[in-house]
Amino acid sequence: MSKRDPQKAKKDTIFNKEFLPHADALYNFAYHLVYDEEDANDLVQETFLKAYRFIDSYQAGTNAKAWLFKILKNAFINDYRKKVKQPVKVDYEKLFDYQETDDESYVEYVDLRQEVFQGLIGDEITKAINELPVDFKTVILLCDVEEFSYEEIAKIVDIPIGTVRSRLHRARNILKEKLRNYAAEQGYKEKR
Repeated sequence: MSKRDPQKAKKDTIFNKEFLPHADALYNFAYHLVYDEEDANDLVQETFLKAYRFIDSYQAGTNAKAWLFKILKNAFINDYRKKVKQPVKVDYEKLFDYQETDDESYVEYVDLRQEVFQGLIGDEITKAINELPVDFKTVILLCDVEEFSYEEIAKIVDIPIGTVRSRLHRARNILKEKLRNYAAEQGYKEKR
């Protein structure tokens, strides 16, 4: 009979009870950062791996969601930096496949889950959020989609709370300008 490691059992309990319930929220945030299902899944997996690895630095019973979002945000930034330093990669297979098809009959693969998810918010709103610089997009998603407090966002993004407020204000103003015509078309009237 083998003895079960009590430390591992404790880690597993914390992981399963406090971390795993946030998997969907982490995926949604990751997806909004990268807009690729596979990359979003990789980010979430990396987040959970790092969370488990460093679980001893987490205080059980505190805000697990904020802790996980910070890990995910840092993983995204590190991955982004790596990609920026790499030369542009060309998928020659896809290029040759495209050239061999009749241009008019070529149809790009459509990810149905992506289409459905984007439809939940609305194409114009999704497009406007996608076009925001990543710093603004991050605070908008954390505040308005994930409903973190300003204090939690400041900890997740590692910026002062005043910067959180400033970025939110600027991001919302950018969105307001981008969506002004769309709102009018939908029947909303601007308050004066």
